[in-house]
Amino acid sequence: MAVIAEPDRSAIRRRRRREVAFRVSTLVTLALVVGPAAWILLGVVLRALPHWRWSVLVTPTQGAAGGLSNAILGTLALMAGVLVVAGTLGILAGVFLAELAPVTGRRWSVTGILRSATDVLAGVPSITLGFVGYLALVLALHWGYSLLPAILVLSVMVVPYIAKSTESALRQVPTSYREGAEALGMRQGYALRKVVLRSAIPGVATGLLIALAISSGETAPLLYTAGFTNTLPKVALIHHPVAYLTYPVWTFYDYPTPAAHYLAYDAALVLLVLVLVLLVAARLIVARTQRHADR
Repeated sequence: MAVIAEPDRSAIRRRRRREVAFRVSTLVTLALVVGPAAWILLGVVLRALPHWRWSVLVTPTQGAAGGLSNAILGTLALMAGVLVVAGTLGILAGVFLAELAPVTGRRWSVTGILRSATDVLAGVPSITLGFVGYLALVLALHWGYSLLPAILVLSVMVVPYIAKSTESALRQVPTSYREGAEALGMRQGYALRKVVLRSAIPGVATGLLIALAISSGETAPLLYTAGFTNTLPKVALIHHPVAYLTYPVWTFYDYPTPAAHYLAYDAALVLLVLVLVLLVAARLIVARTQRHADR
């Protein structure tokens, strides 16, 4: 028995060493992911807090000084537009790809072409989309720097993310849900709305909020389409520039005055808080909708 047990002990030691090595590698990888995020977070907070003024939230920008109320409201207006346009198109595209598209093995089917187009669109640089939007919307259609061109360009940029997340969330819904709805005599559209989509809400909402976070942090497309203004947003979709938070971060940091630098730090902090709120909201939605999932 002793001769047989010895190789088993060596095998156990090897497995333990591999397990320890695997855990160490996962911790190192986690540190490589969390480290840069924490460095950015601390860097922004430590630079903004010493000179933070609450009046920044209610005062419009005045040249390279003043506050950020116009940029905050402009960013919220852009996010609301992206939520309506990109959210509608992305969710409908994901529903079509997951539930309604014909299942074929052909490479050049409608489904394959749509998926390929989505992948290509997701890989187009944002500055390219902004330049195309500038040529087509700002110049060709004579809309000028305004809210609508910015919303359309940002929506085109994030639609692939929403469509992918919606399709993935719908495909994770158990087939038994669809079969049960069909056995109860539900029509396909009714079952899709009441059973399938309701079960996929966590994934759909998470993808939608992350897409909003991505769009709120973009600068290049907005430089070509939204322009910038020191005034508050107007109730007009075209012919009126709109302010946004990434413009002070990008522009004011290169100014020679300390007031401009402080405003750039404040804008970065507000933008960071906004993105964190969206990410926390996504996690809360997932936790809320999955509370009774096991039941």
